[in-house]
Amino acid sequence: MTLPDDAISIKGLVKTYPAGRKSPAKQALKGVDLTIPRGAMFGLLGPNGAGKSTLINILAGVTVKTEGEVTIWGRDIDREPRNARAALGVVAQEITADVFFTPRESLEVQAGFYGVPKAERRTDELLEALGLADKAEAYVRQLSGGMKRRLMIAKALVHNPPVLILDEPTAGVDVELRRQLWAYVRRINAEGVTVLLTTHYLEEAQELCDRIAIVNHGEIVANATTPELLRRLDTRNVVVTPEEPLETAPEISGFEARSRPGGAFSITYKTGQSSVEQVLMAVRAAGVRIRDIATEDPDLEDVFLALTYADKSKMDPTRDRA
Repeated sequence: MTLPDDAISIKGLVKTYPAGRKSPAKQALKGVDLTIPRGAMFGLLGPNGAGKSTLINILAGVTVKTEGEVTIWGRDIDREPRNARAALGVVAQEITADVFFTPRESLEVQAGFYGVPKAERRTDELLEALGLADKAEAYVRQLSGGMKRRLMIAKALVHNPPVLILDEPTAGVDVELRRQLWAYVRRINAEGVTVLLTTHYLEEAQELCDRIAIVNHGEIVANATTPELLRRLDTRNVVVTPEEPLETAPEISGFEARSRPGGAFSITYKTGQSSVEQVLMAVRAAGVRIRDIATEDPDLEDVFLALTYADKSKMDPTRDRA
């Protein structure tokens, strides 16, 4: 069987929710075009209400689209709905669990739903891979929230889907579990599984994803590799540690300085208009003796805000981070 070039292909996708008694009709998706290459670790980002959940729900078969074409693993969701869904594993944002089953029973039942023959089931493998082997016979209701999250990922993988959707997979879990999940997601991606990740942790997307699309008001406002997105802002920060710690940021002619912890301060400048040397000259001219300097590139949070902030006149894309 020839593998498709694209794991997911979306063309002209529209979703309009009809008017209700007290609410007007709402167009949640406005002609979205999106291609997710086979084998990608793809991030889908956007503020609340941007259309991410609607798009994910259409892929998962929970929501019916209004217009457009969607194919999953080369299978049109209208012409081959069952085959398209079979190519997909979905980990929803909300934790759902069969609390009176054990993790082993949950995976066995899920595999049965997908028609996986007993001889081909990977229950023990998945329990081990996701750190649930020692809880295999415990009731799901006895598991912690993080363990339930891992069980949801295992359930999404019982039928060995080539495409995995992770909708806010680390919401509400601690840092250590988040790192464990990151490691596992990287592993299955390296083994060939295409991963579509939605997350509100922008550092998570920046760390994991090789390509990111940003959706806002039902439209794709950016779709590029992660490095390309980070290059969109032509700003950098210079962090200055003075010889004597300062309680407040100094007045620097031509630049805005902001305090940092430990008595340091930072200055943001546009690379097309100024240079680090010009910044340092202005700092020296203000009478500040410099002990150390460091520079910072913009991160994904800067890009995200620049592309999605509703009132850009109120946005400061060059803000400092504590």
